[in-house]
Amino acid sequence: MAQAAYAPEPAPEPTEPSFDVLRWRDEPWTAQLALDLLPETNGPKVEVLSGSVIVTPHAGYDHQDAELDLGYLLKQAARRAKLWLYLEANVVSGDDLFIPDIVVLRVPGGGRTTMDIRHAVLLGEVVSPGNRRKDVIDRPREYAAAGVPFFLRVDLRNRVPTIALFELIDGEYRPQAAAAAGTTFEMRRPFEFSIDPGDLLGEEAPPEELPEEPEEPHGEAADGNTGGDG
Repeated sequence: MAQAAYAPEPAPEPTEPSFDVLRWRDEPWTAQLALDLLPETNGPKVEVLSGSVIVTPHAGYDHQDAELDLGYLLKQAARRAKLWLYLEANVVSGDDLFIPDIVVLRVPGGGRTTMDIRHAVLLGEVVSPGNRRKDVIDRPREYAAAGVPFFLRVDLRNRVPTIALFELIDGEYRPQAAAAAGTTFEMRRPFEFSIDPGDLLGEEAPPEELPEEPEEPHGEAADGNTGGDG
């Protein structure tokens, strides 16, 4: 009598969000599945594109510096125009989940984990050296396909910051304003804002040097004997 072929049991669904699910789930991913099955994290970005989960580590210190400073200034300008700005917030487009560096919405996102991309007025990316194609080509194309009216790109290559604003016209992003460090970037839409891109970077790190090891006590001082008459 022939034996039945062995069929491995499917891995169980996790009882709480866990990154372990990435090891055994073979089916296409959606934004909702990622939000349901993967944990919230302050570490790497976890995005979903075309059925695949994309995990990206934190960017370098220049990226963090520029994102925080630009976000702070942009937020004030956006609020004057009754728009709401967030950094690295969840944006859902169909089954895709994006986490742009800069998110400007027509409505507030308070109390929500995600917002639909149709609420986005402007999405922005600070270009990372390891993700240039994603930030310069792929994401603008995906945001344009979703109908986001404006795209903002900040490039820190060679530590010479540049900012460029693009507007969606006839289904494509077309440049509206651009400036490099030492000049003024100025935009009028979707809200008024100006800055010298050079103000986005802090001081450069010193050469890598390990701190010197403290010297071990030796001789009489190490034994607590100071030579006194005690």
